[in-house]
Amino acid sequence: MTRIAIVGAAGRMGRTLLEACNAAEGMQVTVATEHPHSPLLDTDIGAVAGLGANGVLIAPSLDAAANDFDVLIDFTRPEPSLEHLAWCVAHNKKIVLGTTGFDEAGKAAIRAAAEKIPVMFAPNMSVGVNLCFKLLDIAARVLGDSVDIEIIEAHHRHKVDAPSGTALRMGEVIADALGRDLKECAVYGRQGVTGERDRKTIGFETIRAGDIVG
Repeated sequence: MTRIAIVGAAGRMGRTLLEACNAAEGMQVTVATEHPHSPLLDTDIGAVAGLGANGVLIAPSLDAAANDFDVLIDFTRPEPSLEHLAWCVAHNKKIVLGTTGFDEAGKAAIRAAAEKIPVMFAPNMSVGVNLCFKLLDIAARVLGDSVDIEIIEAHHRHKVDAPSGTALRMGEVIADALGRDLKECAVYGRQGVTGERDRKTIGFETIRAGDIVG
């Protein structure tokens, strides 16, 4: 049995992760945390998620739970995710990291941590989306510079980073296939008189509204 810790457990994604872990064979959520000022501290996470009480109380940190789990799952935000990553390195714990919005320094910290502990980091965990990345790589190599590239993505109104990690990864895959550096060729939104489009650019547009799944 693999023992799982979920940080941000009472949030939108935390509850989804709890439900998925409960449905999976060979997994058990044994640790759940929320920020230190959460009104849900010391509340049963199963009850909070609507799955029935499971005896796991929401804690303010991982510090008292170092011996209570095997793998940490983190889908929170860049700053706390990097703190959790450092904690896992210090305590030799595995981590699954699905947080998006990291800057280059954050990504470098993740790469450094992966040399010391097992780290699974991806902007999107969906098999279908990762297949899409591969198909984009193939299409970009076949079409080359003969097409304009625009990435238009939509998420629910609660999404805090833009463009999404998935959209940025799509841009990275395409740029790599075309021998470009996304940091140099990306254009994020357009306004006013922008002039004729440069075919070597990769455009991004973002929509945030309602409960769009994304």
